[in-house]
Amino acid sequence: MKNRKPTLSLLGIFTYFSLIFTTAYAQEDDAGKSGKVEATYLKETEQLAKNRQLQKAFQSIIAQNKRNREELIMLTEIPAPPFMETKRGIRFASMLKEAGIDSVWTDKVGNVIGLRKGKKRNRTIAFDAHLDTVFPLETDVKVKIKGDTLFAPGIGDNTQGVVMIVSVLRALEEAKIETEADVLFIGSVGEEGLGDLRGVKYLFTDPKSPRIDSWIAIDGGGMDYLRTMGLGSYRYRVTFKGPGGHSWGAFGLANPQHALGSAIHYFSKSADKFTRTGARTSYNVGRIGGGTSVNSIAFESWMEVDMRSEIPENLNLVDSILKASVQQALLEHNAMKRMGPTLTVEIKKIGDRPSGELPDNLPLIQRAMAAVSYFGASPKVGRGSTNSNTPIAKGIPAVTLGRGGKGGNAHALNEWWYDDEGYKAIQVALLTLVSEAKIVNP
Repeated sequence: MKNRKPTLSLLGIFTYFSLIFTTAYAQEDDAGKSGKVEATYLKETEQLAKNRQLQKAFQSIIAQNKRNREELIMLTEIPAPPFMETKRGIRFASMLKEAGIDSVWTDKVGNVIGLRKGKKRNRTIAFDAHLDTVFPLETDVKVKIKGDTLFAPGIGDNTQGVVMIVSVLRALEEAKIETEADVLFIGSVGEEGLGDLRGVKYLFTDPKSPRIDSWIAIDGGGMDYLRTMGLGSYRYRVTFKGPGGHSWGAFGLANPQHALGSAIHYFSKSADKFTRTGARTSYNVGRIGGGTSVNSIAFESWMEVDMRSEIPENLNLVDSILKASVQQALLEHNAMKRMGPTLTVEIKKIGDRPSGELPDNLPLIQRAMAAVSYFGASPKVGRGSTNSNTPIAKGIPAVTLGRGGKGGNAHALNEWWYDDEGYKAIQVALLTLVSEAKIVNP
């Protein structure tokens, strides 16, 4: 395996960090904990895996390896920033049709949904991967191949997940596997950054969307790591506004930049103290901006803030700290002004991801862990910020499976992915899906 990371020039380093601070919100997960699989589900999974049709489907996935690699490259080279996933969605829809899906459509917000009808149609299982990446439209997404490693922005997160969705569908069709439940094969939009899970939120709020009984998503890294807990987050854009003017001639006006600096100072001091104890909670000022020149008093100054917590109570408390800090800075700098109008401030929520967690003994989670175990890995469960957050918060059985293989530098320009037995993650996904949807024996 050759997966050395390319050396970045100074310009490359600057470009990389500029990208991170202007477009991406890294969605790091916790380290996870060892999952305990009940003997009943291990036995159930082992029996299911012996099914001749399922064995044929496993072999189909291995046989698709070359095709999957080609389609991974093809899809990666179709830019898909949040709110601009249409072209990739069209290609994904055509892939579902080619694979034999019963019907496919695109909903109002851009989610591509394929329906594979079950025999009983008594339940609906969603099988999802998000279409979007964190990178802006102008990013060079041409895949570069070095040895056996693929380099390109978004190649792992989450283009490989999208490929896995289609690969599972092909395997089901080729093996002629029928399920009791309906299965929705979904390429969702808006998972990354300011997309704010808009695709999956729409699926669970639009009255015209199919009712979903279980949710299985593909995202993240190794096939052994399952996200069964949602990491909640709030995101805000805070904007101070004033009259602006010349740094000398208008000196004495209230200055939005100065107020913003004070707000960050007060917030970071109070939030630092608060987050040192109790449930894990984080805060971050990811972007700041404003002003026109070095010798001008800004008429506007803004920041974007990301806050996360394992529990809703702490998220609400750190939210209150932010708002109190902003008001403290506003009052202070309006009191300091020597002339002119007062500053105003706008606090706009630009992201709201729900938190929650599901018990490890839930049948879907047990089946997912049993599937990981069947393919020789030790399952871990943990918390993440993925499309599963929404169903988890609603108490709907949900799990996010890893996309397998080996990869690194997610959300970076030199992201890479290596097909180190990547087919096993697809087999895990297939086994989990069939176990939950219930196979119909011929």
